Amino acid sequence: METSPIRSPLLELDRPEGTPAIQPGFKAALTESIKKVNDLQFEADRAMEELATGKTSNLHETMLAIQKAGLSFKMLMQVRNKIMTAYQEIMRMQV
Repeated sequence: METSPIRSPLLELDRPEGTPAIQPGFKAALTESIKKVNDLQFEADRAMEELATGKTSNLHETMLAIQKAGLSFKMLMQVRNKIMTAYQEIMRMQV
C-alpha cells in the first residue's frame, strides 16, 4: 500500500513551478488571532452563565475556560504593545 505525502501550501517544495507561495499576511494573521480571542471570551461567558444558572455543575471546566480566555487576552495585549512600540520606533527614524 502506497501512502501519499502530506502537502503543505507553505512549503516551497510542495508548490508547482510558477505558482506563488500561499502565505497569510500579517493583517490576516492578526485578524484571525483577534477572532480566536473573542471566541474564547464568548466561550468563557457562556460557561459562567451555565454554571450560574445550574445548567452545569462542572466548576473545573468553567474555570479552565475563564483562565484560557484571560491568558489569550493578556497575550493579545502584549502583542498589541509590541506592535505599538515598533510603530513608535519606526516613526522616530530619520529618513
